[in-house]
Order: sequence, then structure tokens, then C-alpha cells
Amino acid sequence: VQALRDAGATVWIIELPVDLLVGYKNHTFLMECKANTKKRLTTLQSDFFAHWTGGTLCRVDSPQAALEMIRTAE
Repeated sequence: VQALRDAGATVWIIELPVDLLVGYKNHTFLMECKANTKKRLTTLQSDFFAHWTGGTLCRVDSPQAALEMIRTAE
């Protein structure tokens, strides 16, 4: 969260259906944060990922991955 904020993003911790609502350069990102690539999505999260038709939805496993994701808006 701090890395995203330091990069200029607005971050809301929403927890469900994913961990973070992130705004950056007029783009919206929904981020699910996992400790590593082996951590699985919950059933609710899997369903959400399968059916979401809105803004960018992503799963990240490090601050660097989160920053790389928001940089797609540049």
C-alpha cells in the first residue's frame, strides 16, 4: 500500500471482493494481494475474477508487481 501511495496512487483497502481499490492517472485497478504466487484465491475471489467486466483486475504478489501494474496506465 505504501509503495503505491508513494508512487502517487490513491489506495483504499476494501478487503472484499479483493484487497485494494487503486486509482492512478485516471485509471482504476482492483488488486488482490497474495504473499506469493503459490497462495490460492478464495472461492469468492475466483468467481469474481471469472465474471468481472469492469476496470483492470489483477493479482499481485509484491510491491514491485503492484507498481508494474499501475505503470500500465502511463
